[in-house]
Amino acid sequence: MKNFVSRFAQDESGATAIEYGLLAALIGVAIVVGATAVGTNLDTMLKGISEKLVIKGG
Repeated sequence: MKNFVSRFAQDESGATAIEYGLLAALIGVAIVVGATAVGTNLDTMLKGISEKLVIKGG
């Protein structure tokens, strides 16, 4: 039993899995933030282009 507790206290595989999970979450958040910024800028640019291309009928 003493040997089991000693091995359990030294096992770091769970901590490594948590670190990888946190890293993946951080990368995911960065991708969402970046895509949102690019999408907003692209939307603004395309609206400006469409306003310039409107053909006014008479």
